[in-house]
Amino acid sequence: MTSVLPYRVGAAADADARTDRPAMPLSVLIVDDSAVARAVIAKVIDQSAEFRVAHSVGTVAAALHVLGDHRVDFILLDLALPGVDGLTALPDLVAAARGARVVVVSSTAIEGAAVTIQALALGAAETVLKPATGDSTSAFGIGLLKKMRRLVEPRPRVDIAPRIAPRPVSTPVSAPAPLQRFEIVAIGASTGGIHALSLLLRALPRSFVTPIVITQHLPGSFMPYFAAQLALLSGRPCDVAVDRLRIRPGRIVLAPGDAHIRGVALPDGGAAVRLTGERVANGCLPSVDPMFASLAAVYGPALLAVVLSGMGRDGVDGAVAVQRAGGCVIVQNEASSVVWGMPGAIAATGIAAAVLDPEALGHLIASGRHP
Repeated sequence: MTSVLPYRVGAAADADARTDRPAMPLSVLIVDDSAVARAVIAKVIDQSAEFRVAHSVGTVAAALHVLGDHRVDFILLDLALPGVDGLTALPDLVAAARGARVVVVSSTAIEGAAVTIQALALGAAETVLKPATGDSTSAFGIGLLKKMRRLVEPRPRVDIAPRIAPRPVSTPVSAPAPLQRFEIVAIGASTGGIHALSLLLRALPRSFVTPIVITQHLPGSFMPYFAAQLALLSGRPCDVAVDRLRIRPGRIVLAPGDAHIRGVALPDGGAAVRLTGERVANGCLPSVDPMFASLAAVYGPALLAVVLSGMGRDGVDGAVAVQRAGGCVIVQNEASSVVWGMPGAIAATGIAAAVLDPEALGHLIASGRHP
């Protein structure tokens, strides 16, 4: 085991808050039963400027022991471990991590594989495919560090506590707007969003039948497995969207990995989705913005828009359109987000009616009314 690097506290933590740059390298715990793999990963980490290996262990039990005494910033976790495997241990490791990002580094973390979706749903912030014998360790290292750096990109400065805040209205304070029922829920998410979605959906009772439309930033190969996972978690059917798919009560519609979903009104009073592939300002495909803006045009005040963990600003323009149409926007809070880019950017505009953790958002949605 390598020597322990001190965790950033006191003045160093204050410096971090002011500059968004670590006063010290971010500490990493490697959990892998292969001494060779641990050495390869440690070399990648220690050759970087911003990360350093603090601990390197071979079992989940050893990792939990370390986390009981020390704080780290990242946990690099293999899934094939002796005793308790990494996937089974993920919820316990996330709980013990005290905010550390868990990155799964495994030979089974293939893009689109069911185990990859399960790992993300259980709380992993990212997954990286471990190189096979003969593969380039240089390419692996570049990919690993790129994903780790993205997870610690500077967050927007927003002085806002987790709370339910009043929605901006034009009426006087003495005459607050009445609670409004919503007819559809639209959810946008990116990095860290799969786990947040899992927690939110589990908080919805089976009696909740309002249709849910989701845009989650994922490659297309993930979507069939992700839809199956969402159906299992929510206890309701989940369809990967196809063009002209009707939006129905009791069902979830998921954007495919290669198209935006836009809501359109139907002559009979219902609504359907259209798939489009045009470039949008934020560069995302699929993007949350066109989903929010188009559904706002169809549903107006009856739309509830939700933004969960994710990097970047996708969803901000769409959220403004929702608010202007009389709908409601709620977002995940910083403390529970893997990356507070998307929800933080919306919170910074002041239009978020609620800033809460995913379970609390789920309970709020289950009420069937705008806050």
